[in-house]
Amino acid sequence: MTDVVAAQRAALDTLYRRHLTLGSRYALLDFPDHTNVGDSTIWLGELVMLRGITGRDPDYVCTWHDFDEHALRAACPDGIVFLHGGGNLGDIWPHHQQLRETVLERLRDRIVVQLPQSIHFRDASAAARFTGIAARHPQLTLYARDTASLAIAQQMVGTVASLAPDSAFALGWQARREPDVPVLALMRTDKERVDTASPLPADAIVCDWLEDDDDLSGDHAALATARVARGLRLLSRGQTIATDRLHGHILALLLDIPHVVFDNDYGKIGRYVATWTRDSPRLLHTLPSPPRSVAA
Repeated sequence: MTDVVAAQRAALDTLYRRHLTLGSRYALLDFPDHTNVGDSTIWLGELVMLRGITGRDPDYVCTWHDFDEHALRAACPDGIVFLHGGGNLGDIWPHHQQLRETVLERLRDRIVVQLPQSIHFRDASAAARFTGIAARHPQLTLYARDTASLAIAQQMVGTVASLAPDSAFALGWQARREPDVPVLALMRTDKERVDTASPLPADAIVCDWLEDDDDLSGDHAALATARVARGLRLLSRGQTIATDRLHGHILALLLDIPHVVFDNDYGKIGRYVATWTRDSPRLLHTLPSPPRSVAA
């Protein structure tokens, strides 16, 4: 049986080496300075790949709200600009999309690489606006992390779009603690949740991972590392995991924990499972996607 973790790590190595070599300078934009462990897991995987290939840290990092074009050009005058991957290419999380569009409009003289993203627009006019901005950029590469997102990306930007797995798989297998509850249910409490009751066991411990530790501090790498460690500790509690978070699924795979996944409100998890992870013996069951409110 295919090792889905090793296969995705190998695909990520190919992706990053397509753009970088030892000593390459680069910027990494849209650091996820918020409590969602999943985004920190992606960012830490990106950093593992970028450091491992180039032997250096990013020359410039920003969050969605503190991008400074002049500072980027001063710190990284000729390197590739990487946009953080994840599930925010669309109009559900507008702050991140606004940064993406700003970068593509202002940095048309630079190579810009959008790291693997799920794509979903609820508003056709927002999708059309992004299509126009992205199509006008002469040096864009866009990676989609599932086949449905790839189809959307290819309609938008054509052959500059490619398929690649989520960068969290760069972290590889993770050690886990001994479980202390039979079922831990990591369930969304944000705008991507499905507002229907999930068929969870009565004794399941239901939680989310949107609260930072009290003593959180340090640079970007330290913050991401601490948040990922919190997520690993939380998931390790469950002998079995149930989750509707994509990175609940991904970290359960990296921790080698059997688990069940439910989909989010637009089918993001089901898309990823169908593309990359459905052959894992640790994935016990995937519930079907809920009805889509608006097609992308």
